Amino acid sequence: MGTRTRGSVLAVGALALAAVMAGPGTALAVPPPPPNPSDSELEAGRAEANDRADEVGRLTSRLADAESRLTTLRNEVERKMEEANKARVDLQRARSAADSAEQAAEEANAEAETASGAIRGMRENLDRFVAGSYRQGSTVGSLSAYLGAESPKDLLSREQLLGAVSGSEMDVLENMRRAQVEKSNKDAAAREALEEARAKRTAAGEARVAAEEAQQTAIDARQAQAARTETLESERGEVEEQLREARSNVSGLEGQRDAYEQWQAEKEAEEAAQAQAAAQAAASSAGSSGSSAPAPAPAPSSSSAPAGATVEAVVQRAMSQLGVQYAWGGGNASGPTYGIRDGGVADAHGDYAKIGFDCSGLMIYAFAGVQALPHYSGYQYDSGRKVPLSQMQRGDMIFWGNAGIHHVALYLGNGQMIEAPQSGGHVQVVPVRYGDILPYATRLIG
Repeated sequence: MGTRTRGSVLAVGALALAAVMAGPGTALAVPPPPPNPSDSELEAGRAEANDRADEVGRLTSRLADAESRLTTLRNEVERKMEEANKARVDLQRARSAADSAEQAAEEANAEAETASGAIRGMRENLDRFVAGSYRQGSTVGSLSAYLGAESPKDLLSREQLLGAVSGSEMDVLENMRRAQVEKSNKDAAAREALEEARAKRTAAGEARVAAEEAQQTAIDARQAQAARTETLESERGEVEEQLREARSNVSGLEGQRDAYEQWQAEKEAEEAAQAQAAAQAAASSAGSSGSSAPAPAPAPSSSSAPAGATVEAVVQRAMSQLGVQYAWGGGNASGPTYGIRDGGVADAHGDYAKIGFDCSGLMIYAFAGVQALPHYSGYQYDSGRKVPLSQMQRGDMIFWGNAGIHHVALYLGNGQMIEAPQSGGHVQVVPVRYGDILPYATRLIG
């Protein structure tokens, strides 16, 4: 609390006395005593300061819990936003599959119509043959089919004709049956594919709605927690101000006590011998203190292994976007794009009106010359070979979210990474964060 030792106070008093007595016939005039607060006043002030410090400690602990909860909720929001990205990708794929199935169904219907026309033609030919045979009073292959012949030549011609017609019409009958079966199979396959594609499209649409609702719930929870955290910060600020006032009060009382004790020491020093004061002054002035310049800090070392040209091309593409603003849903293989609405945090930052990248969009741009990546970090995690974090290299993608992937960045080596962090931020190079990081990196090159 700033209490001086009696010896040091006596030395100060002696120096003052020696200075005053330097001229003969001059008497030392010690000023009147300053205020001397009581021990009870000092204890009361210290108790108040301790109470305020304890309250600050309690609020700090609560604020730490609130900030931890806020960080967890921020990660949850990022997870839900990435799940919404996944739902968008899945819905696009389902729509594409449904469109393909509808086109296949239309082609199958066209083929079925063609087959139906062929079947109708076959049936008409068969009907004409059967009717002709009936009018002749014969059936194919019966003896009566030949009775109308008027000469041996006519008989031979009729035999050849009926033989040819009989074989042809029998083939027609078989072809007709086969065509009917094929038509039924094609109709059934087309209907099944169309129903399956439509079901997937419906399911994907429902999944997107569910993902967006879950995302909004997470956003609401984060906003509520942010408000609670802000309230706690305000309360802690008020109590810290009270603590400063209490400590200032205690400091003032202790200062008065110190001043009184110093006056008391000076009063006692007035009675000290001039020779003793001079000796102490000489001893104090003879001492000197030295200082040595601090050793210069070692220069940072760079020991990243040299990377291949392709890896460097990926890194340079990512590094070329440093400073570009974050926009949720933004970025493609050609560069930054407008963000999209999310109904919450991203909208509050106006991401839909910004041109930039989100985390997975930056990876799409960086790896555009290597591999086309989907706009969802969860799918990007499965897009290449997995390597343990202990073996990760420059150009690997690293991911966060053990309960569900919510973020991706590009590892640069030497413990550094480049990322598009979150709404309100920008593309930046920062040290790798190991909280909530997945144990494997994804390698697309090498």
